[in-house]
Amino acid sequence: MKPPLLAATVVSLAAGAAVAETPVLTVLTYDSFTSEWGPGPAVEQAFEAICGCDLRFVTGGDGAALLARLKLEGAASEADVVLGLDTSLAAEAAATGLFAPHGQAAAKGLPVPYDDPLFLPYDWGWFAFVHDKTRLPAPPASFEALAASEVKVVIQDPRSSTPGLGLLLWVKAAHGDRAAALWAELADNIVTVTPGWSEAYGLFLEGEADMVLSYTTSPAYHRIAEQDAGKDWAPFAEGHYLQVEVSGVLAASDQPDLARAFVAFTQGSEFQSVIPTTNWMYPAAEMPLPEGFETSRPEVSLLMTADEAQAARGPALAEWQAALGQ
Repeated sequence: MKPPLLAATVVSLAAGAAVAETPVLTVLTYDSFTSEWGPGPAVEQAFEAICGCDLRFVTGGDGAALLARLKLEGAASEADVVLGLDTSLAAEAAATGLFAPHGQAAAKGLPVPYDDPLFLPYDWGWFAFVHDKTRLPAPPASFEALAASEVKVVIQDPRSSTPGLGLLLWVKAAHGDRAAALWAELADNIVTVTPGWSEAYGLFLEGEADMVLSYTTSPAYHRIAEQDAGKDWAPFAEGHYLQVEVSGVLAASDQPDLARAFVAFTQGSEFQSVIPTTNWMYPAAEMPLPEGFETSRPEVSLLMTADEAQAARGPALAEWQAALGQ
C-alpha cells in the first residue's frame, strides 16, 4: 500500500502528464503524398506550427486502396482524416457511412462547380499519357490511334489506384458502348499494370514503356525540378478526364475538432501553395502558378458526376478485366 503522500504525488504527476500530452491527428493518405519530394513534410510542419498537435501520416497505397482499407477497418480505423480519394470514389465512400460533415467552404479555384458536405477538394488535374519526346516524338493522338500503334504503355490497376480508375472512366466517357472493344484492341499495348502511380511512373522513367498514364501536369516536375523539357503529355482528340482529389473527416475520429481544422487547413494558402511543385497538380484555390508549370491545357474536359462514376465503375471494370484477363 502506498503512503498517502506518495499516492497523492503519483496522482498529481499523472494528471500533469495527461494535461501535457500532445494530441495526435492521424491522416490516411497515398504513398507519394508523404514522400520526401511530396507535400507531406511541408504540410506537417505548417499544420503542427498552428495546431498544438502531432500530425501523423499513415499511407495505404493509392487512392482506391485507401477506400478499400477503410471499408475493411470500418469504425475501428486509426485514421481521423482521409486525404486522397477523388470524385470517382466519392459516392461509394459516402455510402459507407464512415464520414462526417466537414462544415467548411470549399476553395474556389476548381474548373467545375463542387459542393459536397462530406468531402473537400484540395487539388485537381487532367489524366494524360506522358512520353519522352526524344524517344517518342510523335505520340498517338487518340485512344484509337494508340490501339492501332506499336506504342507500349504502363497503366495503374483501377482496383487500387485512382489514376487507373480514372482511365476506365475516361475510356467509358469518351467511347461509351465501344469501350469494351477498344480495351480489347489496347490490350497488346499495355506492358504491365501496377498497383499505384509511383510504380508505373518509375517503370516509364526506367525506359520500360514508351508512355505512362499520369497527368498533364507531370512534365512540369521535369521542367522545374530537373530542368528537363524532354517530357510531355499527348493531347487526345477525345478530350481528357478530370480528376478532383478530396479529403474527408472520419465519423469515428477521437479528434473531431482537429480533423475538421485540418481539412479546413487544406483550403488555405499554406497548404495550397505547396501543391503545384510537390504534388504536381493544380491547387484547388485560385493562385498564381509557378513559372514553367503549365504550357497548355486540354481543349475538352470529360467528367462524370459522383453518381455517374459509381454506376459506370462496375461495368467498366468488367470490360477491362475481360480484355486484359486480370
